[in-house]
Amino acid sequence: MSARGKARRRALDVLFEAEARRESPLSVLAERVERSDPPVNEYTSKIVEGVVRHLERVDELISTYSEGWTLERMPAVDRNILRAGTFEMLWSDDVPEGVVISEWVHLAGELSTDESPQFVNGLLARFKQLKPSLSL
Repeated sequence: MSARGKARRRALDVLFEAEARRESPLSVLAERVERSDPPVNEYTSKIVEGVVRHLERVDELISTYSEGWTLERMPAVDRNILRAGTFEMLWSDDVPEGVVISEWVHLAGELSTDESPQFVNGLLARFKQLKPSLSL
């Protein structure tokens, strides 16, 4: 797994843990940075901080374009994969869009239900298509 792939996985871990503990992802990230075992990659911090900064808009987009699924009804891992993937797709111009989709779909396949990779792929591909017309 690439360094960025590991960073994405760690960002997902932080987002998922924060939701499970009902804490701020920034607090959980700070704990991980302080503990430094293993060290937190700069890209992990970028993703977590970006999701937190844009959470309202990210959740609005996911809610609007996920057909038949509310945020609350999604498995927590899918919800956080989509949050991180949406942030990276729409606000990280230094990563090719195809890589963003591939990496988050891969994590969905590893960590969630059999249907999750297709769902994540469809939604992130839709955001790729809509990106030029979305007001961010």
